[in-house]
Amino acid sequence: MALPAYLCSGISLTSYPHELFRLSSNSLHTRTSQRLLCTTSIIATEQGNSSNPAKYRRRPKKSKPKSVDKPKELKAKVVDKSKKLFSNVSPHRAASAVRLLRIEEQGAYADLLNANSNEIKYIHSTLGFRIKPLDARDSRLVTDIVAGVLRWKRYLDYLIFSLYRGTKGANDIEPLLQQILRIGAYEIVKLGMPPYAVVNENVTLAKAALRTGAGNMVNGILRKIASCKENDTLPLPAVEGDSRSKARALGVIYSHPVWMVRRWMSYLGQEATINLMEWNNNPPCFGLRANNNKGISRDDLVVLLNKLEVPYKLSPYLEEFVHLTTGLQNVIQAGLIKEGTCAVQDESAGLVVSVVDPQPGETIIDCCAAPGGKTLFMASHMQGQGKVIAIDINRGRLRMVEEGAIIQALDSVVTTCHNDICDFVVGSSIQADKVLLDAPCSGLGVLRKKPDLRWKRSLEDLEQLMSLQDKLLDAASLLVKPGGILVYSTCSIDPGENKERVDSFLTRHPEFIVESVENFVPDEFVSEEGFYFSHTRNHFLDGAFAARLYHMTN
Repeated sequence: MALPAYLCSGISLTSYPHELFRLSSNSLHTRTSQRLLCTTSIIATEQGNSSNPAKYRRRPKKSKPKSVDKPKELKAKVVDKSKKLFSNVSPHRAASAVRLLRIEEQGAYADLLNANSNEIKYIHSTLGFRIKPLDARDSRLVTDIVAGVLRWKRYLDYLIFSLYRGTKGANDIEPLLQQILRIGAYEIVKLGMPPYAVVNENVTLAKAALRTGAGNMVNGILRKIASCKENDTLPLPAVEGDSRSKARALGVIYSHPVWMVRRWMSYLGQEATINLMEWNNNPPCFGLRANNNKGISRDDLVVLLNKLEVPYKLSPYLEEFVHLTTGLQNVIQAGLIKEGTCAVQDESAGLVVSVVDPQPGETIIDCCAAPGGKTLFMASHMQGQGKVIAIDINRGRLRMVEEGAIIQALDSVVTTCHNDICDFVVGSSIQADKVLLDAPCSGLGVLRKKPDLRWKRSLEDLEQLMSLQDKLLDAASLLVKPGGILVYSTCSIDPGENKERVDSFLTRHPEFIVESVENFVPDEFVSEEGFYFSHTRNHFLDGAFAARLYHMTN
């Protein structure tokens, strides 16, 4: 079961779609014409046109002379065999392959596909046949496999094409076939599943969705991978040469884009970069926040978790939070989130709210509010007094804030406004005690939770996002009254989006000064400059940044 988006904390990656969707599209890998046919077919299917899904499942075949009709009894046998083959297809592998295809070919976001209740129709139209319905276990397996393949995609491709002796390159192989190969390689190498079962199931899928030859190819490659793993001879690039060569090799071994590896190595060093990539490749952890506004303490939440037999750790940083490594689905299925008993939110995001330090009676503006995790946590501190104005450019995601406010009994405090913050400030007379700008960013601090982001971002995206962040900071500063506080935050670990943006802002706005966060968060999160900074390699939380800026009075 997918998490409702308004229950999750962090940056809204679609808060500025006119900017960010354009950035994402620039960084997607250019495919061959056959891959473009794949994209076109999927989009057409979503619009109700599923008449020819085979366009991208198969390569065009040369016309062959008409064969003589087979005897009726032989035709019947062939049909029966096909039906049996399709019914034997592993449902979760078929669903995983289609979901991966949509993420790569359409640029879809994995977390949004998790929430798509109509996904089964896309699976059927893409594959050209029906599979068994997905049960709860299948759905969990799809989520795990898709996330794992996305994390390890570059390494898996290296394995596949190191062992594949065909004439094609990585960009020429059929899109659906490539996803099937990745799934099989991931199951063998990273999940340690029995090779026989993995090979058999993925061969069956390839034959059903494509053709017999595709199944034979899957069989050969996966068997080679299984043999290499058993003999401890899996191919790996050597980490040697200049910084570029080392970054390229490490990018394969730890499955990250080379530009990220080079950038991290430049300011973290090689060892810390490897530690960061290892962290990003681990399964995600989640934070749960008890909803004090509804009279639920953390002790009350712990009692409920014990009843559900969900293991947890108490947060050492925030008294409302617990930390989960497993069992989140049990919490969701028990209705604790839907009832507003608790919300899913990382402690790193909760500490940003600590930097804001919301107090009863204050007026607070959240400039890029959706999906609302920080908005609702701030509102829960208000004790029913004051107001939090949640502004966002995306109307659909803003409705998630409204729904979350109702569920958590915070609607008397939270007010929403559908607008671009840069347009909102024009002619506005509102000046708030505190303003939070949780800016659209690269998301480099949350790659563990959002593995597809690493392939959707480029260095050019980062540079354009910095320009957008400057623009939003200038606009947000106009909403802060003299003596008030502006908090700038991101879920990025990149200094270009964090410290450098604050330094640039202060140069343009001498009426603001940095106020240290030392009185608002534990000392271990306070940087030399007085900023809040959580780093995955040190704190085992999502990466996050916040600066508390004081608007001086005349």
